[in-house]
Parts: sequence; C-alpha cells; structure tokens
Amino acid sequence: MKISILGLGFMGSTHLKALLGIPNAKLTAVMSASERKLAGDLSGIRGNLGGPGELMDFSHVCKYRTVEDVLGDPDIEAVDICLPTDQHAPVAIAALRAGKHVLVEKPMALDGKAADEMIREAEHCGRTLMVAQVLRFFPAYRHLAALLGERRLGPVRYAFFRRRTAAPRWGNWQVDTKQSGGGVFDLLIHDVDMCLNLFGVPQAVSANGHEDLPRGIDCIVANLEYPGIGSVSVTGGWHHLSDYPFSMEFTVTGDLATVEFSSTGRPCTVYALGADALVLESDEKDPYQAQLEYFIECASNNRRPEKCPPEQSAQAVKLTRLILESRERKGERVRCDL
Repeated sequence: MKISILGLGFMGSTHLKALLGIPNAKLTAVMSASERKLAGDLSGIRGNLGGPGELMDFSHVCKYRTVEDVLGDPDIEAVDICLPTDQHAPVAIAALRAGKHVLVEKPMALDGKAADEMIREAEHCGRTLMVAQVLRFFPAYRHLAALLGERRLGPVRYAFFRRRTAAPRWGNWQVDTKQSGGGVFDLLIHDVDMCLNLFGVPQAVSANGHEDLPRGIDCIVANLEYPGIGSVSVTGGWHHLSDYPFSMEFTVTGDLATVEFSSTGRPCTVYALGADALVLESDEKDPYQAQLEYFIECASNNRRPEKCPPEQSAQAVKLTRLILESRERKGERVRCDL
C-alpha cells in the first residue's frame, strides 16, 4: 500500500515512525508547508507523548507542499491526514473523490454534519475511511473491551475515564477553537469514543467544568447516563500552559470484578471477588503501528474498518459536542439523539 502522510507535526511524525515499521506499507510522499520538515528535519516537533522529533531521510519519497499536489499523484493509494481538525473533513472528502483510501486523525471533524458527509462520500466512492481513534489499539483498553465482551466483570455498575495534560505549547492551532474545537473536544474525544465502543449511545449527558483558553485551562466532568449503570463519567482536560504531565486512566466496576489502569504506573489489573489481583500483560507492539496495520489491511481489501467504524467516530464528535453544550448550560441535562 503506497501512502502519503499529510502534515508533519506531532501526530504526523508519530504516524510516520509507526508506518516505517510496517513491511507492506510504502511511504510514497509527505506533505508540509514547512521546507525544514520536508528536508527531513523534524527535530523541533514536541507533543504530550514521547520525546522530541528527529531527523528523517525523505530522499526517496515525493515532497509536496499542497493537498492538491498529493491528490494529483496517481501513484498514491491512501492518505494519512494529520492536519488541524478544521481541515479533516474537506481534505478527506477531496481525497476520497480522488480515489484514495483515507485514514484521518481524530477528532473526525469539527461537527457531526461534516462527519456524516465524510461517511457518505466514502460509501459513494467505494473507498475505506477510518478515523485514528488509537485508544482502541492500546493494550489496556483492548483488555477492557475483551473483559466486558466476555462478561468477566459481570453487569457494569460504575465506569470512570480520565485524561489530562498541559495545554499544548508546540503550535497555535490547538488553542483556536475554530481550528481544533478546544482542549476537551480534542483530548477527551478518545474517552467518549471508548464509552461508545463499550456501552453504546447514552440516553443523556450532563457536564460541568471551566474554560479559560488564554490561561490554558479547559476542564470538564461529564456524566453519561446508561440504563443499569450507576455512573459513567469522563473527566480531565488541559491544565495550564505548563509542564503538567500527560496521563490517562480508567476504573470499571461490575458485580464480579473491578478492572483498573493508569498510565502513571498502574498496569491493567483485575480485582475479582475472592481472588488475587490479576495483572494483564501488554504486548510490545506500538498502538499507532497496530492502528496503521489494521487500516492498511482494510484498505488493501477495500473493507470497512469494523474495529474502528467511522459511524462511531462520527457519534463521538456529536456526543462530545453535546457534552460541551451541557457545560455551557451549567450542567443542564441534554438528551442524546445522535
């Protein structure tokens, strides 16, 4: 599969390094407005995961400066869109119309209408569309999905998902809500998507929090209402323009057991009634590489990405928008008619 990566920022460089480890993928082209990055110098890149960027050898790939140049290259079979969120929908739609398969970074789009349009275009063009909701490929969250699928926790009674980081200081577009949707939208859409994957669409949501983007604050506590589950909450966000560390975690409790994970040092562990704690081992594969391998497998066979269906990625956009709407309304309960 011949692929071009559009955008060489933090996520673009992350996808790039993952792609280079996949034998049946060929990096055919890269696209950036930065001459320095096109020359392979990604050393200035920073993000909330991993270390700084590095020097790359782009001597054997095409180097493009515009989306139009990429889409006009008939040798490219698929594009990996790692551009600001406001560009996701228009670039993905243009790529699908140009006959390319599309992997697009999360959030899928800034609003549900644009996300639905992307899905319709993929169906019309007969191409694979997948959103990079990479949390579905992280070992701890895969363990959680398997435990629930096998009913090893029993009926779920409580679920808590938290994701926190400092406000980004490596670019300007993330703090512009017209480009990124804001911190909660960009960050916690991971956990909203996970709730949709595990529990389906909630009946209603309510949320409170605080937004002060000039100070780098965008925090929320959201409650998702599901019949039979006492509490499902998604919380976290941005904590100042500072060195506040990134972390993600979950706790899910059922009638038979509790499973918990934290990226700060607690591995995915099951605490069952009358049994010793069971640590679930993680595989060594990078989740970004696993995500790209799955996309390439689907695109190569012109198949829908059932592990990460775009319809649920669109629901994640819509549901996160409703959560933010409730926060704006000071915690008012909002029904989820997605």
